[in-house]
Amino acid sequence: MSVRLRLRRMGKKKQPFYRIVAIDSRVKRDGRYLENLGYYNPIKDPIELKVNAERALYWLQTGAQPSDTVRSLFRKTGVMLRFDLIKRGKSESEIESEVKKWEEQQAERLKKLEAARTQAERDKAKAEAKKAKEEEKAKAKAEADAEAEAAAETEETAETAAEETASEEKSEKAESAEDAKAE
Repeated sequence: MSVRLRLRRMGKKKQPFYRIVAIDSRVKRDGRYLENLGYYNPIKDPIELKVNAERALYWLQTGAQPSDTVRSLFRKTGVMLRFDLIKRGKSESEIESEVKKWEEQQAERLKKLEAARTQAERDKAKAEAKKAKEEEKAKAKAEADAEAEAAAETEETAETAAEETASEEKSEKAESAEDAKAE
């Protein structure tokens, strides 16, 4: 019987949740399994992953073949690193020192990712503030232009009214002059 380490799908529709299991390779995806080794929840951000490393190493040493996805999950938790060092014949102290070094590198990588994420958020906030400021300036300029246009229209109306009154006065004077001549 060849054993595979693979994912067993759980959860509802459109909400996958996987168990990492040791299973006979001839059994269907969600069939009966030999042992539960952990779980993987891809929905959460960051992903939720829990692996029983001791049992996973046992199954790997007995010849179980991990699927591609399980292999990548084991790489994220350091199980594959331990297995590789055991296969190379390293001593327990060497394995522990290598794993500690790897964990420190992972922690450093996570810090860098978090710093990059916060920097991206700050840049986005600055860009939004700058955009809002530009929109505010554009709005103020539009209001100033509208006020200037309204003032210009008021002046034109006042000039037109003054011209009309002046022309009316002239026409009245002309009429009165004509009336005076006619008499």
